[in-house]
Amino acid sequence: MPSLHSSSTMSSNNDNQQPQQGSQPWAIAIIVLLMRLVVGGIFVFSGFVKAIDPWGTMYKVNEYLMTLGWDRLADMSLFFAFALPVIELLLGVAIVVGAYRRSAPIGVLIMMAFMLPLTLWLATTNAVPDCGCFGDALVLTNWATFGKNLLLTMGAVFLLIFGRKVAGVFGPAVQWMVMAATFVATMAIALPGYFTQPLIDFRPFQLGTRLVSSQPSTSAQDYLFIYEKDGQQHEFTIDSVPNEEDGWTFVDRREAPTAQQPASQEGSRAIAVTDHGTDAADELLEADSLLLLLFPDLPQVSIATTFVINELTDKAREQGVSVFGITSASDGQIAEWTDISMASYPMLVVDDSDIKMMARGNPAVVYLDNDTIRWKRTLGSISADVIHDRQLTLDRLGEDIQPASLLRKIAIFYAMALVVILVLNRTHLLVRPLFTRKNKKVTEATETSKNNNTNLSNEQEK
Repeated sequence: MPSLHSSSTMSSNNDNQQPQQGSQPWAIAIIVLLMRLVVGGIFVFSGFVKAIDPWGTMYKVNEYLMTLGWDRLADMSLFFAFALPVIELLLGVAIVVGAYRRSAPIGVLIMMAFMLPLTLWLATTNAVPDCGCFGDALVLTNWATFGKNLLLTMGAVFLLIFGRKVAGVFGPAVQWMVMAATFVATMAIALPGYFTQPLIDFRPFQLGTRLVSSQPSTSAQDYLFIYEKDGQQHEFTIDSVPNEEDGWTFVDRREAPTAQQPASQEGSRAIAVTDHGTDAADELLEADSLLLLLFPDLPQVSIATTFVINELTDKAREQGVSVFGITSASDGQIAEWTDISMASYPMLVVDDSDIKMMARGNPAVVYLDNDTIRWKRTLGSISADVIHDRQLTLDRLGEDIQPASLLRKIAIFYAMALVVILVLNRTHLLVRPLFTRKNKKVTEATETSKNNNTNLSNEQEK
C-alpha cells in the first residue's frame, strides 16, 4: 500500500522524485490515493472493455472518423482499435499503482486536451449518439461523458500537483516491468477478441439468446374470431371456436392485441430479415438447425474465403443444417458476390447494426439450434482440417472456444507477474530489518566484550 515517504535521497528521474523530508498532511495522502483509484480505475475499465472487443472499438473509431470527415484515416481504424486500449490501460495501471507519478497524469491531460472539446461538441450536436467510451459494457449520454472527462481532467491536475508526495507501490527501477506486463496482458485479451470472438460478450446476442422475428405473427393463434348467437357477438381464440351446429354464426376476425407487437420475451432478440424487400424471418427461423454466414461489409470480404465458406456450407447440408448468408449490402453487391463466390446459399438482408452485434468478424459464422445461438466465431478461426473432419458435427464446432477459462488464465498470469515484480523490488525492505537486528546484536556483544576486557584489565592493574 502506498505510504508517505520521508527519504532525503535525491533521484535523477523527475518522474520518480522522492517526497521531501517531513510528513505531509494525512488528508492530502488520502485524497491522492482516492484520486489514483478513481482516475486510474476509470482508465483501466475503459481500456479493458475496448481491448475485449477490438471489432467494436474499430467500428466506433470508424464512425468518429466518418463523422469528422477524416475519411482518409479510415484505413487506420484497426490500428486505433488496438492502440487506444493499450494507452488507456498503461495510463490507468500507472496511476493506480503510483508509477510515473509525473508522466502518467501528463499523459491523461494530453488525452483530455483532445477528448474534452470533442465530447463537448458531441454533447451539443449529438453527432455520434453513443461516445463508445466504455464499449457496449456501459452506455453513457454525451453530456454524462463530457462531465466524466471534466472530472478526470480535474483529478489528473490534482495528481500532477500532489501525486509525487505519496510513494507508489513499485519502486522506480521496476516500473517499466509493470508496464511491460500490462502490455502483454492487454494484447492477450485483445487478440482472441479480434481473431475469434470477444472474451466477454456485452452485446444483446449472447450465447443462449433466441432469435425471433421483429414482425407481428400472422398465424391463426394471433387472431380473435367473432361469432354471433341469439343476437350477441362473442370473441374466441382459435382453440375455443364454437361449433356452428350449436347455433353460432361466424361474423369476422381481428388481430389479437398481442399480435401487434414483435415477440420480446426474456432471453430473446427480435431481428428484421428481408429478401428483396419482403419479410423473410419465418423462412430463416423455421429450420431446427441453422448456420448463418454474416457479412457486415460484403465488398471487403476477400474472395479467398469463398473456398472455406463453400466447404463449410457443404458440411452443414450433409448434416441437415440450413445455411443462409446475412448481409446489409445492396442487391447489386449481393448479386456480384453470389456470382463471384458461386454461393449456393440464399442471401438475406438484416440491419447493419444487428449483424455487427450478433458476431464479430467479416465474415463471421453463427450456429443456431431451435433459433437459439449456440456458438459464434470468425470464419478465419475455423481451419480446413476441422471442416474436413467427418467425425465433428457442427454443433460441436464451438467447443474449443472457452473465453471464461482463457480470461481467468490471463488474470492469474498478470496478478502473478505483478506479485513477482513487487517481491523482487521490495525484498530489501523485508531483509534489511533482519540484518539490522543481527548487526545490532553483534555490536552489543562486541561492546559487552570490550567492557568486560576493560574491567578485567583494571582489576589486574590494581
